[in-house]
Amino acid sequence: MSALLQIKDLSRVFTAGDETVKALDGIDLSIEAGEMVAIVGASGSGKSTLMNVLGCLDQPSSGSYTVAGRETAGLMPDELAQLRREHFGFIFQRYHLMGDMSAAGNVETPAVYAGVGSHERRSRAAELLSRLGLGDRIHHRPSQLSGGQQQRVSIARALMNGGEIILADEPTGALDSKSGETVMAILKELHADGHTIIMVTHDMGVAEHADRIIEIKDGHIVADRRQSHASPSAPARLLHQSETVGVWQSLQRRIAEAFPMALRAMAAHRTRTALTMLGIVIGIAAVVAVVGIGEGSQRRVLQQISELGASTISIYPGKDWGDENADAIISLVPADMTALASQPYVDSVTPEVSTSGRVRIDNISANATIVGVGKDYFRVNAKRLAQGRAFDAEAVSASRQQVVLDANAARTLFPDRQDPIGQVIMVAGVPVTVIGVEAPSRASGSGMQVYLPYTSVQVRMLGARQLQGITVRVADSVNTAAAERNIINLLTLRHGLKDFFIFNSDQMRKTIQSTSRTMALLISSVAVIALIVGGIGVMNIMLVSVSERTKEIGLRMAVGARQVDIMLQFLIEAVTVCVAGAVVGVGLALLVGATFGQPDGEFPMIFSASSIALASVTALLIGLSFGFLPARRAAQLDPVDALSRE
Repeated sequence: MSALLQIKDLSRVFTAGDETVKALDGIDLSIEAGEMVAIVGASGSGKSTLMNVLGCLDQPSSGSYTVAGRETAGLMPDELAQLRREHFGFIFQRYHLMGDMSAAGNVETPAVYAGVGSHERRSRAAELLSRLGLGDRIHHRPSQLSGGQQQRVSIARALMNGGEIILADEPTGALDSKSGETVMAILKELHADGHTIIMVTHDMGVAEHADRIIEIKDGHIVADRRQSHASPSAPARLLHQSETVGVWQSLQRRIAEAFPMALRAMAAHRTRTALTMLGIVIGIAAVVAVVGIGEGSQRRVLQQISELGASTISIYPGKDWGDENADAIISLVPADMTALASQPYVDSVTPEVSTSGRVRIDNISANATIVGVGKDYFRVNAKRLAQGRAFDAEAVSASRQQVVLDANAARTLFPDRQDPIGQVIMVAGVPVTVIGVEAPSRASGSGMQVYLPYTSVQVRMLGARQLQGITVRVADSVNTAAAERNIINLLTLRHGLKDFFIFNSDQMRKTIQSTSRTMALLISSVAVIALIVGGIGVMNIMLVSVSERTKEIGLRMAVGARQVDIMLQFLIEAVTVCVAGAVVGVGLALLVGATFGQPDGEFPMIFSASSIALASVTALLIGLSFGFLPARRAAQLDPVDALSRE
């Protein structure tokens, strides 16, 4: 039967610049299960390097090292981590406890990476600490414990996963004599209980407690002797095989443990975390606010366009806007309106003529725009009446002296809120009876408009038969572009030439929508740049965090953390910072919207669940993307180098 730990012709070479140093040179060593061995030697003799190789923290440059018959040469980092996690327990001279965790939390750490459930971990940690006389110190942090108590926490941690093989590096080196004696007594008890104990020390007084003393000098074993007073021990503890945990269950447990670790790391550096989050907060708030403003502005404009006329096509005489000859030609006539009204793609039609003049009642007088319209004017332009009625066909054909006031005219002419319906007013010197009042709308300006039958305006005010314009409301099921082509063809055929031009309200709608999208894209691009800058800040801080916590990373690797465990912890920290920034950013945007973005305000803001979800997903992706490099760097650290960093 082979030895528990077997080394054959093992060497470990380090390169420092152009110089090559052999820390171990041709070592042969066998350690049986249940032994208590002390490795002694002066500083630089190679004893710590030998312990690192024995504990699978380091690998030899040449030679063979087997653990219970399993060759370690060529094992991947995660396979070495598995050996450390399942079979080895480390007791360090400087304890290497994590300051932001309680004694119980430190003891539980190896079991976290072994996939042990939280209830079982806590129970075993409490049992081990109580066994070592720290039952009343379970919730104390390392800073609240003496050196001897911290070393006992370190011993409990070494035993958490079983610790069949205990590796103790100068276990009493940082302790006073009384605490040192207590620690040695514990180690001897563990040996008596069947654990394999390997101590590294320069103190021969400590080494004398062992059953076997191995002396090393300049990388060579120069002495290997057994003590005559070797104490009996219980049957040696054999290496156990850990339970297999499902991949999904293991991942869930890792995430569940990594998240509180991330929160503790963030809480330990609150100011730095807040400043790191600031870039994400600004970027996310900007994205959500810009999308909200874009959506709100677009809806308002579309609503205003709808109030001006839903799917309308306006026809005007002349070649285009500003044609100086437009007033001199007879292009549009009432017969054109009649012909258009009979088309299947037309919902309704209204002619339009206009002039300006004074409107007066009693001693109140004001300038107003006088608009001559047809019976379907209010339907064509999607306008509502607050009071009264519109013109009927008979009023138009008979040129009735009737008028509909807009909201501004009604307020001006009837300031005391008396009912205007049935009142007689003067419009451009013509007495007319008020039959209706238009409801106020967002499209209403500050001027006043009064509406009369177009025939009345033509006969009594203008003395002309031609129309200044015709507005067509297209049927709901008809494409406005197709309707526009048909209108052009019809009127060109009637007139014998194209002496008119068309304005399609859908063109304005599409132009405004396109402009809104372009502006939103432009401002969003600036917000995205802010997010990228925030992401770079996250990456920078995470790199700093890796540098500051190198020793912690080395410790986690020593107790069995896989590379993916280290990566997961730092990725979750980055993601947590970004998601927390996203939550604050979304909240800030909503607060701004509630304060300044009211629907009837100057900058209406409408927030959608999709934009908030997009912002959150973006923050998550930023955390993953910019946290990957620091996490990968942390995972690729060498555990020996990491533990030796100050």
